[in-house]
Amino acid sequence: MSNPKELRYSKEHEWLSAAEGGVSTVGITEHAANALGDVVFVQLPEVGDAVSAGETCGELESTKSVSDLYSPVSGEVIEVNEDVVNDPSLVNSAPFEGGWLFKVRITDEPADLLSADEYTAFSAG
Repeated sequence: MSNPKELRYSKEHEWLSAAEGGVSTVGITEHAANALGDVVFVQLPEVGDAVSAGETCGELESTKSVSDLYSPVSGEVIEVNEDVVNDPSLVNSAPFEGGWLFKVRITDEPADLLSADEYTAFSAG
């Protein structure tokens, strides 16, 4: 399992793309997707919602459990991935590509986001 080097990671197993025009994409890591098992339902924040770093903003339901989705940054949700809403299995099959969850216009970013190498070490923990 390799974590893309260009992304940053939270200790809650979300990834964050580099901001383009102040907007980043959020998803869950392959490690989290594997731990969840087959994702069958996603509840994402709504466009226009304010999210706060480290706070719950949705849920992922799998055949094994229900897990909270946390926002790695604070900001405003500007887009949700309707493909994942319609086909939650994308979270498992392509967590870093088509299985992204939402896009956020960042207002605040915590200092404790991890690099790919730091996250790999953390998740191996």
